[in-house]
Amino acid sequence: MSAVDDAFHGLRHMISSGRLGAGQRFPPEADLCQELGVSRGSLREAVRMLSALGAVESRHGSGVYVSALRPEDIIGSLALTVGLLPLSGLLDVYELRRVLESHAAAQAAARASTDLLDELDGVLDALEATTDVEESAQLDSDFHEAIARAGGNPTMVALLGVFRSRSRAYQMFDMPDGQTIKHTSDQAHRAIARAIRQRDPVAAATAAASHVAQTEQWLRHYRPDPTG
Repeated sequence: MSAVDDAFHGLRHMISSGRLGAGQRFPPEADLCQELGVSRGSLREAVRMLSALGAVESRHGSGVYVSALRPEDIIGSLALTVGLLPLSGLLDVYELRRVLESHAAAQAAARASTDLLDELDGVLDALEATTDVEESAQLDSDFHEAIARAGGNPTMVALLGVFRSRSRAYQMFDMPDGQTIKHTSDQAHRAIARAIRQRDPVAAATAAASHVAQTEQWLRHYRPDPTG
């Protein structure tokens, strides 16, 4: 294991063990180097790695602090690695997404507010009206995010957002069969929204699971190349 690894795992253990709590300032750099047996350069690289994961933050002129360690922030940092997945890896993730989107839709149906219903209808009206691929992808994401938010769990919102962010790299709406795919997808979205409006968690969960499964099937069949 390299010196950077030693520093990274040493700092990670300090945080996970509670020795350094959320919002707490790191000890002086020299003290940490001595305790971990690493150089300043290795320690600073380890801090940069933890910062990329959302676990610490550097404050100019003040030092390094443990972040608030909110689950949604930590989960959100997974986008750095999930964004590297090839299509085969993304397809493995789709089993998780199917379960989570189904749960999110059920929660939304159980808690549906007038504001949520209006928001979903507005997004779907815009989605059905557009033929722009990028706008369609954004509105599709907005629809699913609104449903996830309605469940009241920010960590769930963040995790589903990570999954969707990689899915958007594999566009199918601009393929020769793209408009047919989009029309079927739009109908599936309406089925989810209808079940939520009827406040039927079982129907909402079923519609969401079916929609994600259909998308997975398309990806397996067409195997589109990732976009930048």
